[in-house]
Amino acid sequence: MTLFERAGFEAFVLGLPQVTLVHQWRDDSVAKIGGKVFALFDRDGGEIWFKASDLAFRMLPELPHVRPAPYFARAGWVAVGPDAPITSAELEGYLREAHALVAARLTRKARAALGLQEAVHE
Repeated sequence: MTLFERAGFEAFVLGLPQVTLVHQWRDDSVAKIGGKVFALFDRDGGEIWFKASDLAFRMLPELPHVRPAPYFARAGWVAVGPDAPITSAELEGYLREAHALVAARLTRKARAALGLQEAVHE
């Protein structure tokens, strides 16, 4: 099972702290932290979309099969296709970073309610 299979993506993101998973929009698998989306599995294209750091957002789309994510690009998201030259370990790292980036933007109260106040540095 790989991250580019729905079950693999869902199993990985659900292993991150305080993640919820919903199927919405076109039945995409949408991963959230504190009600905020940090990654999704696009069931139609088989891509994984995620919030990227500023540097990753500038660099990743230079790779084949990686592009700014439609509708989400203005917020710094990328869409990575299954043929992109990114290892599973690298993709897992980007998903962990997406989780941390979105968690850091939650209010202090929301992070505390989720037990994340220690994990996020302001």
